[in-house]
Amino acid sequence: MISYAEHIRPEDLPKVPFVLNGVSSRFIREQKIIPLEFKNNVLKVAMANPENVVAIDALRVATAADIVVYGCDTKVVDEYLARFYEQETQNINRIIEDLGEKGIEFLREEEEDIGHLKDLASEAPIIRLVNMFITRAVESRASDIHIEPFEDELKVRYRIDGVLHDIETTPKRLQAAIVSRIKIMAKLNIAERRLPQDGRIRLRVGENELDLRVSTIPVLYGESVVMRILRKEGIVIDLDLLGFPPDTLRRFNQLISKPNGIILVTGPTGSGKTTTLYGALDKINSPDKKIITVEDPVEYQLKGVNQIQVKPQIGLNFANTLRHIVRQDPDIIMIGEIRDLETAEIAIQSSLTGHLVFSTLHTNDAPSALTRLLDMGVENFLLSSTIRGILAQRLVRVICPACKEKDSALTDSEELKLFGLPEDQVLYHGRGCAQCAQTGFYGRTGIFELLVIDDDIRKLVLKSADANQIRDSARRAGMKTLLEDGAEKIKAGITTLSEVLRVTQEA
Repeated sequence: MISYAEHIRPEDLPKVPFVLNGVSSRFIREQKIIPLEFKNNVLKVAMANPENVVAIDALRVATAADIVVYGCDTKVVDEYLARFYEQETQNINRIIEDLGEKGIEFLREEEEDIGHLKDLASEAPIIRLVNMFITRAVESRASDIHIEPFEDELKVRYRIDGVLHDIETTPKRLQAAIVSRIKIMAKLNIAERRLPQDGRIRLRVGENELDLRVSTIPVLYGESVVMRILRKEGIVIDLDLLGFPPDTLRRFNQLISKPNGIILVTGPTGSGKTTTLYGALDKINSPDKKIITVEDPVEYQLKGVNQIQVKPQIGLNFANTLRHIVRQDPDIIMIGEIRDLETAEIAIQSSLTGHLVFSTLHTNDAPSALTRLLDMGVENFLLSSTIRGILAQRLVRVICPACKEKDSALTDSEELKLFGLPEDQVLYHGRGCAQCAQTGFYGRTGIFELLVIDDDIRKLVLKSADANQIRDSARRAGMKTLLEDGAEKIKAGITTLSEVLRVTQEA
């Protein structure tokens, strides 16, 4: 289906170009099309010639979407395309031209010449290309850069506000040089392609001081590279700013002020567990307390905290390090993750000897953490006497304040019922604007579920009760579930219903 809308103003065009899968930059330039937004299988575009039915039909077939066409002044479209699409294409083309007529071919392992690869990776064009990927990622507020090799292309994707976006497709023949350049920057072995490697790059982009954690892993068509971008000023370690409801924050502050015991934070990878733990440590850090952390990796440096980076390859793992930590006379210990029974037992012994222990677990909700530890083999009587509280959390994207508006779309009544919301509940969404790069979201906040261990739950743990029984008891004592906290944030217009559903499906 094709429909036409009003004329679009130049200031409403996206400040960051919107990338369409399956549609080449050449087609966009030749047909003078500016992609605006792609949501719910509806693609919005601005065109210098809205009557160009052939181009619109081609777009509809390529994207398998309904098209909404906005008229736009020809001069505005030309300037926009020249500024973004031609510039990016010229950048890549210039880099390829600079490499010479021969270019770079992806060498098979038996043919590879490490010296030649080093030379190619040190060429100015490849250095500029990798720098461009990193600079654009920082400008786009990305947390990760994914460089993924496929049979006939090298894809570059950015994770922005927790969601991956396709950004660039690079010629396959540049793959070996790009990966080698990143490995050289991260001080990795460029000759080793069969095994995963981890490294670190420290650099400055504009005013930002960055720490890039680099991970490479062999895949079918080469090596996949992921760079995690850690900004020195980017971490929020103030608990008051993480999105806690007032009552949950008050009870969590009470828990972290206890002299001993174990406090767990649970959730999947990328749910902000480490940030919450750093916030807790920052809150209770004082000159009269010694705090030691054991992490893999140390993501951010905390002032006044002794942080240890585990190195399993030399035997410095969580369990070995923890045995030695207690001789350092700490008051508070943070363990990056409880992965096995040995680490869990040392954490329990540390809490029994008067230490306050923080750690994380990968479970879907707070009650499941107790059953997970029991499944690991931890004795129930030890668990009931040491665990003080368990916090489950997720990160949801926040509706962009610059384009926030009432959502007029019909909402499934079953979904509203799931959140305990009335059928006439006013919902909000982001229309999509330049500030949020047409996504409708800007930044993230947390939703939380805090399980405080009381006498009733201790009795259930001693009976090895299942997670459902523990959850029912906790809710009677006032625990808000992740869905309930998410419902509060939907009502307050902070996030959307679909966003909360996205992150709480397992829970």
